Amino acid sequence: MIVTQYLKTYLSNYQNYKEYWNYEDGCVLMGCKEMYDTTGDLFYKEFIQTYVDSFVNLEGTISRYKRESYSLDSINAGKILFFLYKQTKEDKYYKAIEYSMDQLRKQPRTNCGNFWHKKIYPNQIWLDGLYMALPFYMAYETVFNKKENYNDIINQFMNVRKYIFDDKKQLYYHGYDETKTMPWADPITGVSKSFWLRAMGWYLMALIDTMDVMSIEIFEAYKTLEGLFKEAVKGILQYQDKNNKMFYQVIDRSDVKENYTETSGTSMIAYAIFKGCRLGVLSEERYKKRAEEILASVIEQKLVEKDGTKVLTDICHAAGLGPSTERDGSILYYLSEEVAVDDPKGVGPFMMAYAQSLMTK
Repeated sequence: MIVTQYLKTYLSNYQNYKEYWNYEDGCVLMGCKEMYDTTGDLFYKEFIQTYVDSFVNLEGTISRYKRESYSLDSINAGKILFFLYKQTKEDKYYKAIEYSMDQLRKQPRTNCGNFWHKKIYPNQIWLDGLYMALPFYMAYETVFNKKENYNDIINQFMNVRKYIFDDKKQLYYHGYDETKTMPWADPITGVSKSFWLRAMGWYLMALIDTMDVMSIEIFEAYKTLEGLFKEAVKGILQYQDKNNKMFYQVIDRSDVKENYTETSGTSMIAYAIFKGCRLGVLSEERYKKRAEEILASVIEQKLVEKDGTKVLTDICHAAGLGPSTERDGSILYYLSEEVAVDDPKGVGPFMMAYAQSLMTK
């Protein structure tokens, strides 16, 4: 009840994160979808429709959409269009899906075949971008394109496993520069320097959400993603704090004094594990309790009272790589970024995790 009250108060007072179509608001929209799917409460559906209809016109054009930036971040909010089209059958939502998909058709790619993260980040793959784009792409292929490009999506995940995974740590680096020339990139491997929690959260959610919208009948493709997901879950759980059950901003460096347990990435992990159990990808007997203890810790330790109202704390406001010498991917860089309260990048995944916990009860 405490969580539901917090979410409804938060959404009732919500103001768009940016004036244009953006991924941060998309996280909140997807959290609302999860809550609606779980509870059937029209409050969440109405929030979604009001938000989307302020951007999408009858022709399906999305206003204030910066397609010329070729940013995968721009795709994230478009995932909610599949929900609205299924709910209403209104043609404008299908047209808006096509409007978004048109960006992906033209999105620049690395030589190995992955989408560039953004036009301003040429030849770079970030874990963030997998979550922003690939579940949307897979939903499009499944619903509208006869699964024609499943292999493209699977190959993009496999390239990330090939180039960004660290076998010793069993973790994924935040990003990869194919040219190996960026100041933050290792000149031999091209990977960034540290293991950022939210990047791993984006990756886990990308995998389980892509699996959720694909056809299990394409068995080899499904099993490939299932294997990647199980490996990544096993890897990240090695770094769970034994006492507070959460995860650190720089995942493998709990020994660094300035490091802290971060809410958005921890919530993403809980969401992914809950959903993995619900979809039968993970053993419920083995993993559900782990997800429950993670979410319980977030609620107990991070959903706190401030000035008479509940707020969600310890959310990394933003982090990235470059584009030049700033944001160097070091441990100290990730620990220098602002720590925010009630940021949608934390509240959205928190909503998702809470909704999934209700689904699996």
